[in-house]
Amino acid sequence: METIQIRYVSDQIERLTYIGGKSDWIDLRAAEDVVMKKGEHRLISLGVAMKLPEGFEAHIVPRSSTFKNFGLILANHMGVVDGSYCGDNDIWYFNALAVRDTQIHVNDRICQFRIMKNQPSIVFEETSHLDGPDRGGFGSTGRN
Repeated sequence: METIQIRYVSDQIERLTYIGGKSDWIDLRAAEDVVMKKGEHRLISLGVAMKLPEGFEAHIVPRSSTFKNFGLILANHMGVVDGSYCGDNDIWYFNALAVRDTQIHVNDRICQFRIMKNQPSIVFEETSHLDGPDRGGFGSTGRN
């Protein structure tokens, strides 16, 4: 089991908990009340700073209900927190873009995270031919 050092920068948010049996993602909460107008961008404090275990990074994504409940999208689609972002003032934020007028309150669950092992070192080997099956070149949907 890995240990993550966490500093709460807000006494108003609930402490993070791992909800076993449902998912291996952990919810993050807004640490401030926010009012946003349609088209507005804002960094919403999540009220925590963490020191991840050596060799890990955190992936932050919206919860499945964030768009429906708040009309927010994560402007960079997925946040990545690497291990160097580990000081007292390295507070985590949700990079929000409002698609409608909205309000977020302290403790609203707006995103979630999980930690992942860092990508191993890789070497790219150039070739003129790949010997795998050819699926049509456009993801799983095949040709246009």
